[in-house]
This record gives sequence, structure tokens and C-alpha cells, in this order.
Amino acid sequence: MSRARYDAIVAEDRKLVLDETKIQFKIGDDALEIEPMRPHGGSLPATGEEPFGVRQTLEMFADDIGVSYNQVRTCRQTASRWPREHRAQGVSFDIHRILEKLDDRFEKIADPPAHPRSGKLEWSGDAARRLVGWQVDTPRTAQEKVEAIHDLARDDQVAAQVATDLLRRPEVAFHAAGDRTARHLFNTAQNDRWKQAEESVTDPVVPGGDPVAPAVRAIDRTLEFLDLVGACHKFLASVNRLMPSMRGRTLAPDAQEIIGHNTARIRAACDWVDHVVSTGETDMDEELAKLLRGE
Repeated sequence: MSRARYDAIVAEDRKLVLDETKIQFKIGDDALEIEPMRPHGGSLPATGEEPFGVRQTLEMFADDIGVSYNQVRTCRQTASRWPREHRAQGVSFDIHRILEKLDDRFEKIADPPAHPRSGKLEWSGDAARRLVGWQVDTPRTAQEKVEAIHDLARDDQVAAQVATDLLRRPEVAFHAAGDRTARHLFNTAQNDRWKQAEESVTDPVVPGGDPVAPAVRAIDRTLEFLDLVGACHKFLASVNRLMPSMRGRTLAPDAQEIIGHNTARIRAACDWVDHVVSTGETDMDEELAKLLRGE
């Protein structure tokens, strides 16, 4: 599709949206004329429902014009919050509805933000949602994306699987390790559920088995990997920070001997790490044990 055709479609549909806005406000104004808002600042009761007599009338009105009661109720509520003289030309009914709870809504709607793509000063649904603190449809900032993920992962089993998948990414796992609260909570949960998780390993299809246990074990294995990667990273970061300061310096023989002894221990430790991660065997001979202890 050409850009010109796309722009033509957008212009045509924007006109339809504004026509719909006029219709929705007209329905709201008519509903207000039939049943004016009760006191309490023009808002609905705490229950979110109209008094019985008002609801009956609005349901009859909705049925007679061929729309739902909820649509009539929404139009009436929004129309009550936006007197005709304060309704913004060229701004959709949906934007008015989102902003209706703001005390300074009349000033806010007249001061639209820049659109993220076009740069024009105009309202979008997400811009209005950001202003009132609602979750946006298209997250842009890191916090908005986090909130969207949290919303999708409200189910505990889904959240456990997502956490497992994300912790398999080394960079993510490394940053997660820096959160002491998260590590503490995981360790507490691990102690509480370890026995149950291990039992499910022996027979994962036993009826009534814990469906979350595999995710718990996966996270545990991931955190062990994370701890090891973190230890390597700390060592490398320290070496990278210290070595440039040694330029042009020669250590005394006794200092060189101390450093040599420690680098030998590091080499032995690295060999042991390679052996453990490739075989799963953590045994070491006495000579290696003494070397790692510094003896």
C-alpha cells in the first residue's frame, strides 16, 4: 500500500471516529436529559451502578434506541463530566472518557503531548492512559513493559515459567542476582519446597504431583549457574580494574612469589570448575584441596 493511500484511509477513519464521538456525546446528553445525574459531584455511586429506578429508565432508553445499557451509562457519565463548552474539538470520545476523572481535565485536554511517531501535538489513547496512570496498550518505557509483563503473568504457574525462561538468559540472570530481596525470597521458597520438588522428580506423572516443582528446580539450577557466572564476572572485573594500574611497575621478588602462588590456586580452581561442570563430580584430591585452602 502506498503512503498516500494509507494517509487517505487514516483521514477517512478519523472523520468516522469524530462522527462517532458526536453520536456518543448526543446519547449521553439525551440520557442526562432523561435522567439527570444525582448529587455527589456528578459521578456514579460507589457500587458503580445507578439507583434501581434510574437504571430501569436507562435500560428502557437503551433498548428503544438499540444499544446496550452499559453503553448508555458510559455515554451519560462521560457527558456529565464534560459540559459542551469544555469538549475538545477533534478529540475522540474515548480520550474524553479516559481523562474524565481528572480534576484539571479541562486544562489537560487542551494541552496534548507530542505524538511519539508524528511529533504532532495530539492525543492518543496511550498518552491519555499514561496521564491518568492506566496501563497502556503499547508499552514504550521500561516500566510500562514491566507492568505489562506483570499483568500477563498474574497466574503463578505462568509467572514461574516466565521467570525460569528469563533466568536462562545469562545477562538477565546476572542482574537478577543483584537483588537481595529476590534471592532471599527464592532461598526461602526453595527450603520450603525442596522436598516436594525432589519427590516429583522421581515420578513426575504421579497424580496430584506439584505442577510448579519442575519450574522450581529449573530456577534452582539457573541460580547455581548464575552464582558461578557471577563469581567469574567479579574476578574478571577486578583484574580488568587493577591491571592497568600496574603499568610500569615491577613487584619485589617476595610479592611476585605471593602473586604466583595465588594465580596457581586460580588455575587449579578453574580446572576444577571445568571438571565439575562437565562431569557433575565435585570430588577433589588432597593436593588440590590443600592448594585451594592456601596450604
